[in-house]
Amino acid sequence: MTLPPEFYELAEKVSNWGRWGADDERGTLNLVDADVVHRGAACARTGKTFSLALPLDEHGPQTGVIPGRDNPRHTMVAVNMPYGEDFRTSDDAVSMGLQAATHWDALAHVSYDGKLYNGFPASAVTEGGASRCGIDKVGTVVGRGVLLDVARARGVERLEGAVALTAEDLDAACALGRLQVEAGDVVLVRTGQMALLEAGDREAYSHPSPGPSTGTVEWFHSHDVAAVATDNLTFEVFPCEREDVLFPVHLLHLRDMGLTQGQNWDLDDLAADCADDGVYEFLLHATPEPFTAATGAPVVPVAVK
Repeated sequence: MTLPPEFYELAEKVSNWGRWGADDERGTLNLVDADVVHRGAACARTGKTFSLALPLDEHGPQTGVIPGRDNPRHTMVAVNMPYGEDFRTSDDAVSMGLQAATHWDALAHVSYDGKLYNGFPASAVTEGGASRCGIDKVGTVVGRGVLLDVARARGVERLEGAVALTAEDLDAACALGRLQVEAGDVVLVRTGQMALLEAGDREAYSHPSPGPSTGTVEWFHSHDVAAVATDNLTFEVFPCEREDVLFPVHLLHLRDMGLTQGQNWDLDDLAADCADDGVYEFLLHATPEPFTAATGAPVVPVAVK
């Protein structure tokens, strides 16, 4: 399918190819320098901590639509196994899709026109994994996190259906939180969709889903956001905005901007606390598991206020 001309025009506007050199594989995470980390550390004022990760078990968000993206399956491989007279040990193993639960997508996750981020060939991803732009190239992710509670800014606990978030929605959420998004921030976007999964309805959680539209792409680019995560399965609005481009925000973020994306982040407890004290910024630690050559990885993000 040929992408429409207006898609290419937007892609050219927001492209970061070459911005950090021809060999760069980290994209906008290069914006997280020592000053950004210090700014994040200064947000840890009370010592309150919030885990933003889903439990790793068979009750996760995956419905089986995507082959191989399975919810975690836990197996005991040794139970009270004896070594010597007194020592006993138990071991276990887990099988799961690396993007099944709370995770980051690597820049190698998507491509179009035969190219990954920064012009690397899509053929860099093979059956052996991603030799370019894999999740192992991300490194540590720690700095200032900001919560944009779009649902609360719209006066609801959960946005209905396939609501396409706009730049105006992001501005309204900034106003609610009295925030100014700065270069290198990690932005967390709350739609309230997680409530459906917590109620046990995987299908309703998966679709239709509210999420960022292509109308937000220039906003993230102009604010020099380091990474962005949402509380839904698809990241962006789904069903997609138009039939001739599948997951356009993924393509523009990961392939053109080099902007790392996260999905299935549980933001509700953090959002409730932010609404209570009016503070929507925090120290965020969200380093993915460094699976070599992987196109994504689970993460246990922790917000510290």
